[in-house]
Amino acid sequence: MKKVLILGANGQIAQWVVDMLADSQDVQQTLLVRDPSKLNVELPSNAQLVIGDVLNRKFIHELVEGQDIVYANLAGEVDAQAKNIVAAMQNANVNRLIFVNSLGIYNEVPGKFGEWNEREIGEYLGPYRDAADAIEASELDYTILRAAWLTDHDEVDYEVTQRDEPFKGTVVSRKSVAALITQIIDSPQNWSRSNLGVNKPNSDGDMPIID
Repeated sequence: MKKVLILGANGQIAQWVVDMLADSQDVQQTLLVRDPSKLNVELPSNAQLVIGDVLNRKFIHELVEGQDIVYANLAGEVDAQAKNIVAAMQNANVNRLIFVNSLGIYNEVPGKFGEWNEREIGEYLGPYRDAADAIEASELDYTILRAAWLTDHDEVDYEVTQRDEPFKGTVVSRKSVAALITQIIDSPQNWSRSNLGVNKPNSDGDMPIID
C-alpha cells in the first residue's frame, strides 16, 4: 500500500488529484485541510481527512511519519511551510516530495508574457523562490512544479521545461497539472530531483485572463 499525504487537499489542483487517485486500490490518501468545508470532492474510500496547519511543526512532524509520498499544494507562507515540510520529512525518513510552486521565480518567463507576469505577481514571488531553494538544498527526492497561469478547462494537455530552460506557453489546465502529479505518484522514480515548468503546448499566444 502506497501512503500519500496531500497537504492543502482543498486546493483546486489537489481535488483533481484526489479524484484521480480515488480508484487506486494500492493507494491510501491522507488529506490535510485547514477548513473541511472547502473540500468540494466526495471523500473517496481510500482517503482519510485530517484537519490542521502545516505551520504547526509538532503536528506536521507527526503527520508525515509513516507516509511514502508527500504532495504539497499550498498558499500563504509557502517558504515557512516548505521548511517545516522538509524538516518533518527528513526527521521521519520520508523522501519523496511533490511541491507545487509558481512560475517566474527564476525570471525564466520570456517575452511580453514574462513582463506581464512580473507586473501581476512579481512582488509575491520571494517566498516561492525561498521555498524552492529550501527544497533543492535538502537531500529529498523532490519534484517542484512551476505551473503556467491556470485554467479550469477539462483537458489534459501539457509539456514541461527544466529549471534552466526558458518557460514555454502561458496557460495550463489544473487538470493537466493534476495528471502530471498523479503520474509521479504512480511512478515516483519519474522526474526525480527535478524542477519543472508546466504549460499547455502552443499556448504562447494565449494571454491569461484574470477573473
